[in-house]
Amino acid sequence: MKILLGTHYLDKTSGTESYTYALAMQLRRMGHDVEHFAIVRGGISAMMEEQGIPFMTADHYDLILANHTTVVEKLWLLGYVIQTCHGTIPELEQPSPYADAHVAVSPEVRDHLQSLGYSAIVIPNGIDCQRFSPSAPVSSTLTTVLSLCQSDTANDFIRRCCQQAGLRFLQSNKFTDNVWAVEELINKSDLVVGLGRSAYDAMACGRCVLVYDYRQYMSEFLGDGMLTPLTIQTAMRCNCSGRASRLKYDQASFIAEMQKYSPELAAWSRQFALENLSIEQAVRSYLNMADNKDSLPLKQRLKHRIEDIQQEQKRLNAENIQLNAQLTAIREHHSAKSRKHLRAIRMLALLSLLLLVCLITSLLLH
Repeated sequence: MKILLGTHYLDKTSGTESYTYALAMQLRRMGHDVEHFAIVRGGISAMMEEQGIPFMTADHYDLILANHTTVVEKLWLLGYVIQTCHGTIPELEQPSPYADAHVAVSPEVRDHLQSLGYSAIVIPNGIDCQRFSPSAPVSSTLTTVLSLCQSDTANDFIRRCCQQAGLRFLQSNKFTDNVWAVEELINKSDLVVGLGRSAYDAMACGRCVLVYDYRQYMSEFLGDGMLTPLTIQTAMRCNCSGRASRLKYDQASFIAEMQKYSPELAAWSRQFALENLSIEQAVRSYLNMADNKDSLPLKQRLKHRIEDIQQEQKRLNAENIQLNAQLTAIREHHSAKSRKHLRAIRMLALLSLLLLVCLITSLLLH
């Protein structure tokens, strides 16, 4: 199939951008003709082009996988559009009525879409488990902690906890570091702290994961704690955002949560990612949706109607130009006649004045 991947931003490393890149690589491995589109292009877009995924070149695609409502509005007439919504709060993640189908990355997002009148299926964030894989073993006891948190406040808190517990602390904040090869950092750690896709990336690398961060849009520290076979489903209900459990920690309780670490739990993380979070599974789910899609008579009729309206607008514009030219000619014609009549009136007035003068002169002489 000829497939277009669209997202609003492809300039810096972030969750949706990494997901789009993983989709592109997997679709290409499966033999599909893949292109990409972004409203804001940059480093990630350039990387995709270097990997043989060109920027949009066609005017029709068999399938369009779009991430943001702004992208759907740009692309919806070019083919069958599946919009993936990655959250409930940001404006870009709201469902577009122009999409043919919707995907939610979690049950929380699905419920949000349903509350707005949209049906959706859940396809979790897919991870490239070849790229994100264990390249170094974890320690027998917890030694190194990596924070992928996106706030200085959270990182300072975790650093203090690590110092108190005698642990090595690493960090990478996408807003300040923007590291693409984050899998290399993950593989230098035993335990990773973060939310969302950061958690899934770390699981795929066979690391223990503690879901925790401070985000401005949440206005508080939130967490789901250590991901284990008992907590993973609850955490994934809200995409490992911390909103499912809404756990809060002080320094002592956070250190206690980190000490739940074990090499066996790290191994379970990798196995869970392979069985539930692989990009291969996500792509198959999208392709199944495309194979089972309804026909598009309404969209096709609407596209043709828009084309008819555009042609009618061109015809009316041409007629308007012609009418304006005729109106200008008529005005010029009437203006010339008016000037001629005005000259005649002035001449008659002058003759009348001369006759009156002659008459008065004659009367005075007699």
